[in-house]
Amino acid sequence: MPDWNIPFKLYIDACGDGLGAALHQVQIINEKPTEGPICYISRQIKPTEARYGEIQMECLFLVWAVEKLQYYLDGSVFEVITDCNAVKSLLNMKTPNRNMLRWQIAIQKYRGNMYIVHKAGNIHKNADGLSRWALANTPDNPAYVPLEEKPHIPIEGINIIDIGKEFFEEVRESHKQDKNFQILTSLLDKDCKDTSLVNALDEAWKNSYSERRFRLFDGIIYHRTKHSCVMKLCS
Repeated sequence: MPDWNIPFKLYIDACGDGLGAALHQVQIINEKPTEGPICYISRQIKPTEARYGEIQMECLFLVWAVEKLQYYLDGSVFEVITDCNAVKSLLNMKTPNRNMLRWQIAIQKYRGNMYIVHKAGNIHKNADGLSRWALANTPDNPAYVPLEEKPHIPIEGINIIDIGKEFFEEVRESHKQDKNFQILTSLLDKDCKDTSLVNALDEAWKNSYSERRFRLFDGIIYHRTKHSCVMKLCS
């Protein structure tokens, strides 16, 4: 049983397939200080998390572990033991990454009670084993995190315009008459990386190309305006 007057130790680890956490506490047993487990949790990572880099994965994991064990940790002093140095700076990290910023905010309430310590991986094989043989991320797992659902976007109306083939042929022909369109077609057709072609574009076109705002479809170039997902026909 946990003793709420004694600090906890939270060992965390993440591997390619799973996350694992071991919550320990040093208690006096038979007149000797003895470290023992309070709780173990683990889960397999979600498909979206599989794309995270090592630092993101470890920081995500710290937030997940603290949130799942908040029953023990809220209002308690605890030490986090990790083999990832970057986790130590999560509380004060300056980052433009949206996920990292959200996780940073999520653990601010533990500031002053949570101390993050870096130790080599062989020091905490308990958490390492949990992450390597993690439980499935299913609702029957107490450490379960739901999969992201695709947002439902209601369609309020559809406007269909019948445009003949002649229109698109005229657009293709007009593209052939313009230097920038010719260069973009060459760059986009086979995902060409020729920097000399890129540098030959006019400055505004070059900037849009570097921001990946052009798309080539069926021989016609479309352009996406900044901060929008709508593709418009270039003319």
